[in-house]
Amino acid sequence: MTDPQQDPAERRQATPRFDRHMLAALICPKTGGRLEYDATRQELISKSGHIAYPIRDGIPVMLIDEARALDD
Repeated sequence: MTDPQQDPAERRQATPRFDRHMLAALICPKTGGRLEYDATRQELISKSGHIAYPIRDGIPVMLIDEARALDD
């Protein structure tokens, strides 16, 4: 659990980071296509599927129901 009074920069450092090496082994569950890592939004982007999968606590959530639709 995070401390609400903790500095946001400290909270970011405490959050586990996504291991970019995992990206080579992951594919989009919807299309089977390639994914791109968006470090700012902490998402994996499927351009062919027009969706973004969230990364929570450094772990990609590869569920279509959890994906966000991308604006065209």
